[in-house]
Amino acid sequence: MQKDPREVIIRPIITEHSYDMMEHNVYTFEVAKDANKIEVRQAIEAIFGVKVEKVNTLNVKSKPKRVRYQLGRTRTWKKAMVTLKDGDTIELFAS
Repeated sequence: MQKDPREVIIRPIITEHSYDMMEHNVYTFEVAKDANKIEVRQAIEAIFGVKVEKVNTLNVKSKPKRVRYQLGRTRTWKKAMVTLKDGDTIELFAS
């Protein structure tokens, strides 16, 4: 059974580094932890109507955090960096 593309792609990641990578046609997204590269490729192509050239994924590990005397950890999540074919772009911000 195929997943809904909106369940695979959670949100775009907007940082200074990801913004710089957009000039090289590489876009960064938070994706579902159980999503594989093929599902990410199909979801991006379905949602944004572009052609994906390459998908790199990595698991972001949790970091220790402390609030006063309470120790805890941040959540773990999965990141996907998607390279699009030349000429394709994704408009992340509506002007």
